[in-house]
Amino acid sequence: MRAVKAIRTPGGFSVRVDRRASAVVVLLVAAALATAVVLVGSGDFPMAPGDVVATLLGDGTPAQEFIVRDVRLPRVLVGLLVGAALAVGGAVFQSLSRNPLGSPDVLGFSHGSVVGALTVIVLFQGDAFAVAGGAVVGGLVTGVGVYLLAWRRGVHGYRLVLVGIGVAAMLTGVIHYLLTKANLVDATRAVLWMTGSLDGRDWTQFWPLLAVCAVLVPLCLAFGRPLRMLEMGDDAAYALGVRVEWTRAVLIASAVLLTAVATAAAGPVAFVALSAPQLARRLTRSPGPNIAASAVMGAALLVSADWVATSAFGDRELPVGVVTGVLGGVYLLWLLVTERKAGRV
Repeated sequence: MRAVKAIRTPGGFSVRVDRRASAVVVLLVAAALATAVVLVGSGDFPMAPGDVVATLLGDGTPAQEFIVRDVRLPRVLVGLLVGAALAVGGAVFQSLSRNPLGSPDVLGFSHGSVVGALTVIVLFQGDAFAVAGGAVVGGLVTGVGVYLLAWRRGVHGYRLVLVGIGVAAMLTGVIHYLLTKANLVDATRAVLWMTGSLDGRDWTQFWPLLAVCAVLVPLCLAFGRPLRMLEMGDDAAYALGVRVEWTRAVLIASAVLLTAVATAAAGPVAFVALSAPQLARRLTRSPGPNIAASAVMGAALLVSADWVATSAFGDRELPVGVVTGVLGGVYLLWLLVTERKAGRV
């Protein structure tokens, strides 16, 4: 029996709280914040965690204030939000497709954002703001295209995965074509962006990302119960009073936009959307999308990977996408072996 507690509000509403899942969320929040403090203190001008906290509270020297607030803090905050946005998008798509491989990395939405960004870089030589806009537009157009192609009296998980994989394959060809059309400078810039990096991120990336996450993450949380019912199948969800296609459309739109905006802010950081929801589910041991746990797991994973990328290789700083790609590839192989042994692949 799971330890679940019902909390009733004065207005007559009730909320069921899973104690284990709540404890996991609290621990993951603590881990993400602790890693963020350590990451802020890392670099050419190292600072102890206590000094970082004191500076954030306004008790630092002018040099510490500049380094923490103007240089390192926005990068870390962007990392936290990008990890959370990718993980929520992955949790939604994995629940809708009822497939642990149903993440934006696999379904082509990240590829769409890459195509949009590369189009701006290669064909129009746009600045960083234009590249971010191209990534958002590319992700949204891909999301609409996958949804329409997968539609046949509704959008079902198996068909969504197959169409997404096909679209991802086609977009990969477009990406390679754009790279061959680029000159050396633009190709170098494009490859660096495609790796996924938090280097140079500042408040101009943070505020739009915060605004989108502040709207869409609570929206996905609000649809958590209907999403859990959709995992039982459309017929069961209809019988329980869920507006199936409306719910699915809202969730797909929210997840695509979260993925697109996160990709615009940091590039296509690999495997966070795939692995974070699965790790969160294994820790909470709770059925359903586990959106809150996935969000904090994604944030913790990304800042931890960024700390490894900036600190574990001496003076050579790696893009965070390199670390998440290596770790995510190992996790994907392990997941495939596990699913095969269980007879699901």
